[in-house]
Amino acid sequence: MNWSISFEPLVSWPLFWVVIVPLALLALAGLWFRQRGSVLRVIALLALGAALLNPVFLDEEREALKSVVAVIVDRSQSQDIGDRTKQTDEALTGLQQRLGRFKQFDVRVVEAGKSEAADERTETRLFGALESAFRDVPPSRIGGAIMITDGEVHDAPAGAPEFNAPLHALITGNEHEKDRRIRFEDAPRFGLVGKPLDMSYRVLSTEGQGGPVDVRVSVNGEQVSVEHAAIGQPMKLEVTIPNAGRNIVQLSIDHEPGELTDTNNRAIALVDGIRDHLRVLLVSGEPHAGERTWRNLLKSDASVDLVHFTILRPPEKQDGTPINELSLIAFPTRELFVEKIKDFDLIIFDRYQHRDVLPILYYDYISEYVEKGGALLIAAGPEYAGESSIARTPLMSALPAMPSGEVVDKPFYPRLTDLGQRHPVTRGLDGAADPPRWSRWFRTIGVKNPEGAVVMKGADDRPLLVLDRKGEGRVGMLLSDQGWLWARGFEGGGPHVQLYRRIAHWLMKEPELEEERLTAGGRGMVLEIRRQTMSDDPGPAQVITPSGKTMTVKLEKAEPGIFTGSLQTSEIGLYQVGNGDLTALAHVGPINAPEFADVVSTEDRLKAPAEATGGSVRRLAPSSMLSDLAGGVALPSIVPVRSSGAASGNDWIGLRTTDDSTLKAVSRVPLFGGFLGLGLLLLAIGSMWYREGR
Repeated sequence: MNWSISFEPLVSWPLFWVVIVPLALLALAGLWFRQRGSVLRVIALLALGAALLNPVFLDEEREALKSVVAVIVDRSQSQDIGDRTKQTDEALTGLQQRLGRFKQFDVRVVEAGKSEAADERTETRLFGALESAFRDVPPSRIGGAIMITDGEVHDAPAGAPEFNAPLHALITGNEHEKDRRIRFEDAPRFGLVGKPLDMSYRVLSTEGQGGPVDVRVSVNGEQVSVEHAAIGQPMKLEVTIPNAGRNIVQLSIDHEPGELTDTNNRAIALVDGIRDHLRVLLVSGEPHAGERTWRNLLKSDASVDLVHFTILRPPEKQDGTPINELSLIAFPTRELFVEKIKDFDLIIFDRYQHRDVLPILYYDYISEYVEKGGALLIAAGPEYAGESSIARTPLMSALPAMPSGEVVDKPFYPRLTDLGQRHPVTRGLDGAADPPRWSRWFRTIGVKNPEGAVVMKGADDRPLLVLDRKGEGRVGMLLSDQGWLWARGFEGGGPHVQLYRRIAHWLMKEPELEEERLTAGGRGMVLEIRRQTMSDDPGPAQVITPSGKTMTVKLEKAEPGIFTGSLQTSEIGLYQVGNGDLTALAHVGPINAPEFADVVSTEDRLKAPAEATGGSVRRLAPSSMLSDLAGGVALPSIVPVRSSGAASGNDWIGLRTTDDSTLKAVSRVPLFGGFLGLGLLLLAIGSMWYREGR
C-alpha cells in the first residue's frame, strides 16, 4: 500500500485566498494584542481553511514494470563458419531459459544480419538492431543488452552506446583461429580495351606471418597469369582489359590447412572496358544525295576517328583544271590500304566503284584485312550492279552477295525479316511495326545467292541488309542508297542513326550486338541471366554457386531473340553461368564485402562500448573461468542488479531492474468529508464563540 495526501479545494484558489487572508489578518492581530479567545480564533481559522482545502488521503495500488532486455543474435554469413551457428543456437536457448526464471525481465530477441537485401548484407550492423529493439522503451526501463556474435561488428561505436544499461557480448568461435585473405588495394573502375591497367593488391594473414604466396590472376574466368606475392606487402599488378563493357578481374590464393574459410581467398574487381577511339575509313564514290549521311553520323560519335575521302574522278581523266583546285590532298592509296590498313577498325565503301584509283592488288589486301579480323561495309548504289562494280575485283571473296545486274526503282517500306526480328542489329528498331512507322525508300540493288543473315528486305522482298562473317572478320552490305531519306525526315523519316550505328558497331564486334551472347549480373541478392540468341529455345542455364553447388535456371522468352531468367540467392560471391557453349560470370552481392574481409572472431571491437556501460565481453567457448555450461558453450550466470551496482563479474553478468510501475487503483479517504468534517468545524467555531461570550 502507498499512502499519500492530496488537496481537492471546494472553491477556486483566488476565492480561497480572498476569504482566508482577511480572517488570518484578524486572527494574527488578536494574537498580537493578546485579545481574549485569539487562540481559538486561530484554531477556527485553521479548521475553516482545512475544510475549504478538502484534504484527501490516497491509497495507491501499483504494479511493478519489467525491465526490457534485448538479446541481439548475429545471423550474418560469417556466423556460418565452423561451429559458430551451433554455438549461437545453444547460447540463445540457454539465455532464454535463464532469463525466463526472472519475472522482472521482458526479453526481446532480435536476429540481425540475415536480410536478403544486398545493401544490408554488406556489413554486420548489430547496434542498428539494438536501437530498433529499444525504440519504444523509456530509458529508465532498459535493463541491458546481450549480443551473441563473432565480434565482427561494423557499426560498433567507439564509446558507450546511447542507453544507460550494461551491454554484454558473448563471442562465438575459438580463441586461436587463423585465416589468410587477399584484397585489392587499388582497382580502377575503368580501363581501355587492349591496354594494360595498373592495379595493386595485398595478401594478409591473421598470424602476421610473412613469406611468398602464389596469386592466380583471372580475367572473365580465364587465368592470365600467376603472380608471386609477399604476405603483408602491397603488390603491383598489370592486367590487360580484353572486352568493352563489364570485365571481372579475380585474384585467388590456395586454401591453407587450418584456415577458417576460403571465401576471402578470392578478391573481385569490376572494370568497365572502354574502347579507345575507333578508326574508320570512309571512301565515297560518285556524289549523291546521301553522301554526307555516313560522314555526319560517324563525325557525331565522339569515340570514332574518321578518315574520309571522296573520289570525284579517275586519275586518267584530264580536263585542264589546275592541280591546286582539284582536291585538298592527294588520295594516299598505298599509305591507307597497305601500310596502315590494319590500324582501321572499319572500312566503308559508299557507292564506290572500281575506277583504277585503287590498284587491283589493293583489293586483295582489303580481303585479307577482313579475313584476319577487319570490318567492311558496302553501302551500295546502282554502280554495284554495273560493269565497274567492286564485286568484279578480288574483293569479291569478301562480299556476302554478288550483284544480279538489276536495279529496282520502285517505292517500298524497308521491313525486318523473321531473322531480323531476332538479330541484335535490327531487333526493336523504332517504328519496326507491320506496317512500319517510317518513310519509304525508292531503290533496291538486286543480288543473288546472299550469304550470311538477311535481316532487312526491300522491294519485292529482295535482300536489303545482309550481314556476314568472313574468316575472323565481318562484312555488311546495305543494298540501297536511299537511307538519306530517313535522315532528311521524308514522310516522317526513320531510325537511320539507330540502324547505321548498330551496323557499324556490329561490324566492329561490339559485345552487346553479338547474335549469341550470355550475360549475367547481380541485382541485390538476385542473379539475373540474359541470353541473346537467334534460336527459338536456348534451353535452361546451369549455375554454379560460390560454394560449388550446381543449379538449373529456366530461361523464358522476353522478346524475339531475348531469353531471361533469375535466381534468388543467399550466397555472396562469384557465380558461373553456362548455356550451351557460352559461359558468363556474375558477382552477386557487395564486392569484397566487409563481412568477409576479416572472418576471425574477436573481442576487440565490442570491448570499448561494453566496458563503457559496465558490461563485459567474453567467449562462449568453454574455459576454466566459466564453470556453468549450457550444452557445448560456457554461459555466465545472470544476476538482477540495481542501477548503482556492478554489472559483471568473472562468471556472471548483471542486468538492471527498474523502479517504474503502473497505477492500477486508488482508494480515497477525505479528512473533512461528511459529518466528521462538519462536526470539527462547528466545534472550533462554537468554542471560539463560547470563549468570547464569557
